[in-house]
Amino acid sequence: MRAILVANPKGGSGKTTLAVSLAGALAAAGQNVRLLDLDKQQSATVWLARRAAELPPIWLFDRAQGTTGREGWLIIDSPAGLHGKNLERALKLVERVIVPIAPSLFDIEASRSFLNALQEEKAIRKERAFIGMVGMRVAPRTRAASILETFLLENNLPVLAHLQETQAYINAAFEGKSVFDLPPRLTEREREQWQPLLAWLDAAQ
Repeated sequence: MRAILVANPKGGSGKTTLAVSLAGALAAAGQNVRLLDLDKQQSATVWLARRAAELPPIWLFDRAQGTTGREGWLIIDSPAGLHGKNLERALKLVERVIVPIAPSLFDIEASRSFLNALQEEKAIRKERAFIGMVGMRVAPRTRAASILETFLLENNLPVLAHLQETQAYINAAFEGKSVFDLPPRLTEREREQWQPLLAWLDAAQ
């Protein structure tokens, strides 16, 4: 089973929105997908409980079962403040780390320290896991978007996507859906913004 860690130390960075949307994208593509919710608020678990049976299936991961011999994807929605030994243990399980960052001073500064620590981890230095960054709730042509773009480029890490804040994510979540479960004609822009991120995952196969 191929595992992806969605991580940022700051609450409200968009981790859960990114995690459930990624799970929805992979499930819509016919992949076997499990979701591990480590966040204290358990928002991803609540989202999954609302998901209708006729939608592409996503299963809640049972840690007691392990990943050995399983096919497909495991998406890990990590807790805020992930660091130290907990971060080290998480990195041993995954091959990709996706770091969502919102365009605010506080998110950028919190992410700066986290990225520095993350790149010092053995799994990253030995290239057993790779980091990609996603700009969350980015309003185009704003000062905040410009500052975020500069920060993302400074880190010499792949910028996988810039996801604009739209009602599509909010409305979908109420029904346990992702934007990939909504009609394509209503989510054309959102789907297009996801393509570089999904291509990055495909390139690793």
